[in-house]
Amino acid sequence: MNAETSDAPPTSLVDRTVVPGDTVLDLTAMANQTIKLGAGLRQDCDTISVMKAGKLRLSKPNKYWVESSHKRYVPCVEDTVLGIVVDCKPDNFLVDIKAPTLAFLPVLAFEGGTRRNIPKFEIGTLLYVRVVKANNSMNPELSCMDETGKAAEFGQLKDGYMFETSTGLSRMLLSSPTCPVLEALGKKLSYEIAVGLNGRVWVNASSPSTVILVSNAIMNSESLSGLQQKIMVEKLMQRLQ
Repeated sequence: MNAETSDAPPTSLVDRTVVPGDTVLDLTAMANQTIKLGAGLRQDCDTISVMKAGKLRLSKPNKYWVESSHKRYVPCVEDTVLGIVVDCKPDNFLVDIKAPTLAFLPVLAFEGGTRRNIPKFEIGTLLYVRVVKANNSMNPELSCMDETGKAAEFGQLKDGYMFETSTGLSRMLLSSPTCPVLEALGKKLSYEIAVGLNGRVWVNASSPSTVILVSNAIMNSESLSGLQQKIMVEKLMQRLQ
């Protein structure tokens, strides 16, 4: 399959299937714009080309990535992920983020972090973290701070229920505008949710029945259209009543 070449408008391939070797952006036609590249893309001189098959996605203003539905996660800088602490070292926590290798979370990578107030995490602790370093030659590095050094929403996720999905479903849940299944659930129920681009989702609510319903709705939504997602939520709500 051949994609349009770079003389097409910059966003002509967004939401369309692309394959390795396709050229998706011509940087010479996008002067004075800062382009952020996510998973599946690389820069070759003045062009951006595809490294893996999937759908080209755009997060405005200018972040592009190739979305593929995989269980395996390939870390990318600025991804937000859900990690599980698997070991504690003097300088780092070792964290499982579903990547080929474990990730490092420095003990000082927390807002106001010093040697005197290092957080104490038990093995198995679930964390919402940000990927700050990622390449093929080293373990990914994580942080519990945003770009300004603030904790923001990052840190330990207590209670609730965590389940695993494909990376494609995770990206759908984080898309803008709000995906239909979360929009429908939000109109009917009160709950907390954290979605990691590594294919992990955490849900918490005041009642276990709400946690189960929200989790089932999300897991059932991947292969459904927007309308089908809303109908599915309505049926689940009827069973709850």
